Amino acid sequence: MYTPGHLGELTQVIDPQLVDAVLDETGSRERRVRLLPARVVVYFVLALAFFERSSYQAVWDKLCAGLCGIAVARPCASSLSRARRRLGSAPLRRLFEILAGPVATRAQASSFYRGLRVVAVDGTALSIPDEEAVTWRFPKHGGEVLEFGYPLLRLVALVECGTRALLGAAFGPDTTGELGYARRLLGQLDASMVLLADAYYDAFDFLEAVTGTGASFLLRSTRKRRPTVRRPLPDGSYLTTICAGKYKAGRGYGRLEVRIVEAWMTVTLDDGTRRTELWRLMTSFLDADRYPAHELIALYHCTPPVAPQSQRRAPSSRA
Repeated sequence: MYTPGHLGELTQVIDPQLVDAVLDETGSRERRVRLLPARVVVYFVLALAFFERSSYQAVWDKLCAGLCGIAVARPCASSLSRARRRLGSAPLRRLFEILAGPVATRAQASSFYRGLRVVAVDGTALSIPDEEAVTWRFPKHGGEVLEFGYPLLRLVALVECGTRALLGAAFGPDTTGELGYARRLLGQLDASMVLLADAYYDAFDFLEAVTGTGASFLLRSTRKRRPTVRRPLPDGSYLTTICAGKYKAGRGYGRLEVRIVEAWMTVTLDDGTRRTELWRLMTSFLDADRYPAHELIALYHCTPPVAPQSQRRAPSSRA
């Protein structure tokens, strides 16, 4: 029914033999020949991510559009839905674990800063179907009496900035904050990387954990943080110390030495209005001679966070 290795352009990226191996490993192979074999359903589910606004049958048509001269069945939407449910999540999860990872070579300069691979972590929230089978785990928001809106899934991803290749992802109910999911991705970091992040990620425990992986970091500090200048540096940046908010037995209040680079940023909103505000970039790059402030500002500006933003940032000058 289907020519092996020729089910749409996706087979040029993800080898059918790899899909078959994953199906065998996860015990997801069909027990009898079906109109929709498990391998085909894997590619169909992957195609759904590319055409999220299209119907099941429209996605199927797009997936098989290049199979000229081959008799291809056109299953109904309910058949595709049952096949997707029958496949389950295990083979997709395993396929992601195998394929996720950095892909940039040293020749791709935009993916590296002074020899370090530039990666970024960011999160977003996605609306999911308002169905009883979903809301037990992904509750809707509401007040004392009424619930409103759709259930939300919180997704946090770690990506390679120069290529947008995914290194890892974590998701679940939005009752858990971004930091909770971001901590699950720390195992993907190592000493060959510098991590970029937005202001939400400047919590002491998270930065301490990032440092523990050997990775460097550069992120925007929240406005509520008012760092004390402990040691001014020649380029206008300065060293300071951030502390843990809670006392830990045997450790006391944890401390982490960081460097602050202050920069005036011009923010352009979707409606065209502009405002200029002071941003404080916090980094583990303490050596101002080796890592000049202007380079760090440019690095943060040229490698934006992962999730789509409603604002565009442009550094204009350092304070």
